[in-house]
Amino acid sequence: MTIAPQTIAQVMALTPLLTSLAELDLRVRCGLPKSALRSGVEQAGRTTEERRSLLFEIIPEATFKRRQDRLKPDESAKAERLARIFATAAYVWDSDDDAREFLHTPHPRLDGETPLRISMSELGARRVEQLLWELFYGLPT
Repeated sequence: MTIAPQTIAQVMALTPLLTSLAELDLRVRCGLPKSALRSGVEQAGRTTEERRSLLFEIIPEATFKRRQDRLKPDESAKAERLARIFATAAYVWDSDDDAREFLHTPHPRLDGETPLRISMSELGARRVEQLLWELFYGLPT
């Protein structure tokens, strides 16, 4: 199961809202606005310091400040990944607050790392998504 592209777009505050995965892919490949990453970070972080740290872990501070309006495609992919992981966690936990707590809490299935840290790579994000869906469906973990 995957989260709808519209839900991912909502996390990034993209307008107009997307109607398909193909449209989301095109927007990522063309470069998302910087505000998309900021919005995703706002959703995923619990505190101002966590948000700042997360933002600059995804894109170094100097690089982020140099960007005018749009992120590069690889940076956009990172913004989309963060939004997708948050949207999935919020769906599974049925709560934004519980999703944030899950993302920031070390998990034994992730070798004691936080889901947010593991999801910084695409393969790590897939591991986190798999864990979330196993929790959602009540599968043994």
